[in-house]
Amino acid sequence: MNSRAPILKIHPKDNVVVALDNLKKGYTIQLENVSFDLVDPIPLKHKFALVEFQPSDPIYMYGVLVGEALVTIPQGGVLTTENVKHKIQKVEGKTAPWEWTAPDTTKWEKRTFMGYPRPDGQVGTENIWLFFPLVFCENRNIEKLKVIFEKEFNPPEKEPLQQLLSQLVQGNTERNSPIEKVAHKANPYDNIKVRFLTHQGGCGGTRQDAQSLARLLAGYVNNPNVAGATVLSLGCQNLEISVFKEALSDLQKGNEKPVLIFDQQTEGTVDAFLSKIISQSFEEIQKANEIKRTPSPLSKLTIGLECGGSDGFSGITANPTLGQVSDILSALGGKTILAEFPELAGVEQELVNRCTSDALAQKFLSLMKQYENAAEKVGSGFDMNPSPGNIKDGLITDAMKSAGAAKKSGNAPIREVLDYTEYANTDGVSLLCTPGNDVESTTALAGSGANIILFTTGLGTPTGNPITPVIKVSSNSILTQKMNDIIDFDCGTIITEKRSLEEVGEDLLEYIIAVASGDEIPKAVQLKQHDFIPWKRGVSL
Repeated sequence: MNSRAPILKIHPKDNVVVALDNLKKGYTIQLENVSFDLVDPIPLKHKFALVEFQPSDPIYMYGVLVGEALVTIPQGGVLTTENVKHKIQKVEGKTAPWEWTAPDTTKWEKRTFMGYPRPDGQVGTENIWLFFPLVFCENRNIEKLKVIFEKEFNPPEKEPLQQLLSQLVQGNTERNSPIEKVAHKANPYDNIKVRFLTHQGGCGGTRQDAQSLARLLAGYVNNPNVAGATVLSLGCQNLEISVFKEALSDLQKGNEKPVLIFDQQTEGTVDAFLSKIISQSFEEIQKANEIKRTPSPLSKLTIGLECGGSDGFSGITANPTLGQVSDILSALGGKTILAEFPELAGVEQELVNRCTSDALAQKFLSLMKQYENAAEKVGSGFDMNPSPGNIKDGLITDAMKSAGAAKKSGNAPIREVLDYTEYANTDGVSLLCTPGNDVESTTALAGSGANIILFTTGLGTPTGNPITPVIKVSSNSILTQKMNDIIDFDCGTIITEKRSLEEVGEDLLEYIIAVASGDEIPKAVQLKQHDFIPWKRGVSL
């Protein structure tokens, strides 16, 4: 960082500079023995030209190709979607061996979190009994069960105004009468959480979509945060019970959790159907409540790495902080999963070189190509990935966004490449093929085994998940102050207080341990932000 101006050149190879504050036109820049005046006002988080660009000149940021100039851009000129377009390096395969120095993990090697052990060796950060349907036709029954169970397991405390209305409804019309507090009996089953999810799939689409949904739902059951599940079927849908059971069997491999499956068309009336579900589910919930937290090594953490509502600081602060955490966990034998393939376009060469084998590298490139081809067939492409919010905050090309997004996985070798719904079983870093869409991607991360999800954001998003705690990590301190009801951790101090990535990364890992142990509750969990959207890759029939 230049000591005389609030600017940052991220990599020695870069020919653009990031504004760390709003800079006025005419502001004098002194960097690397070069001095020039800004010819445009540069908004906070945006980039300006370090050299004069001619049309078709390459533009580098984070040391990689992120675009090319469309017109002449003077030295000190602002980069915009009008004068720059997306461009990336062509990648065929590995070009060099990857060298990585693992961080010192001495202080973490004996640290533990208080987790829920499962028979297959996984460890949960939550203890959840999950209700879900195999087909959207059962959504109403799931919602009815949710109302019934939550009245007993999660009774809401009445707010003062709600209590006032209750008194009025009961005939107490005295204006100055005291508002009586409503007492609630303590839930005796406080070691188990009951969660519900619904979806719009299971029938009407292709058989491939039904099978994909079956694998995703099986991944949710297999996730270490889930103690067991109640599954509702109508009976005639594409996602048949047998398809789901086969997907679950492929994952559990003899370490079965209790899974109750109910088929409405064989049961008769709705009341009879739901009565049976409630009675049998409650018996298993009682048993699951007996599972206790025990000390578990940090190697039992599987961390999903996600970003959404990114800004021009995401790749400088929050994402590299996740990279620090990822490197520490990789060195300890834990797992991290980097998702969102459209947001890896432009950094394929680095990721390919990090792969531990040519086969993994080719699998990654093949999945990327298949995905991009599918997008182009419907008139889109990875170059159209940045959202209006991304662009407004300085991420004007997909490659620029990708170069920062990839920082979430640190520098450790990539030991596995997973297609959508494949489960993470290999220690270290995995790449998971998902959309860049926030909820579709977090949904997939939980289905692939993540027991914690780290979610960086520069603009703010409430996204959560039904079974996996989602920790919101802000790229800037302004967002933390403005939306403190949804942000859990502030990485903006890297800029405002000049703290190091290593220091902030260690603080974040401490917070992760507290969440994994149940000592801290992320805002998305507090707000019951239980988002679930499967990725539909096929067509409707």
